[in-house]
Amino acid sequence: MKKGLFILSTLFCMTSAQSQVLISLLFGDKLNSPFLEFGLDGGLNFSTISNLDTSGTQVGFNLGFYFDIRSKKNPAWMINTGVIVKSPMGAHGLPVYSLNDANLDNTFAGGSVNREIRYFNVPILIKYQFKNNIYLKTGPQLGLLAKAFDKFEKEYNGDDVVYKHNIRDQIHVIDAGIAFGAGYHMNVGNGLNITVQYYLGLVPVMKGDLYPDQYNRSLYVTAGIPIGKGKAAQKRAEKEAEMNKVILPEDEK
Repeated sequence: MKKGLFILSTLFCMTSAQSQVLISLLFGDKLNSPFLEFGLDGGLNFSTISNLDTSGTQVGFNLGFYFDIRSKKNPAWMINTGVIVKSPMGAHGLPVYSLNDANLDNTFAGGSVNREIRYFNVPILIKYQFKNNIYLKTGPQLGLLAKAFDKFEKEYNGDDVVYKHNIRDQIHVIDAGIAFGAGYHMNVGNGLNITVQYYLGLVPVMKGDLYPDQYNRSLYVTAGIPIGKGKAAQKRAEKEAEMNKVILPEDEK
């Protein structure tokens, strides 16, 4: 268990999704047991910010790792947690605003702005799986801000001109809210979890008093696969078989 907590802490500090996948593949079997499932999940998320004048939803990719910690008394109940390492949020199609630079303002006049906010998100959810393999889950989700910027774009002669305006100092470092979702566990290989999950932010996105009613909203559509589950089960079976061996006395051979 201590080893698992150490690996979890290490992974949380990593900003590279590639490193996360590599370490997960190397140590996955050591993080699986009959009451603990470890795996990778990822997919699409569709985000917006409430009460913000936008023209659409920001679409991004998410990637992370999860733990399903099952109750020993009733394995249908579990704690679903982990870290969504790559989890862009934000909004699409904000009105163009002044950058206090005449050249930039002239360049992007009539263009578009997309707000991109990236967090390390940690859901801590109660999950219940029915006998038909459908599951429901809900609970709090915490987010730690990684970076935030407004992406100004405009097309000139068939080419896109892009400028990223850093707004990290305007965004609250900690985000928090409620997540709830539903999914289906497919008995394919070592298992495949298909989930639709919604996040309702409860902490204002922006600092200060000018925008107190703007909150993150995001819909996740993900697929999750256990890592090392089959190998862990094989090791347990081999160990159990070894323990159950009966060694006959020499005179009975």
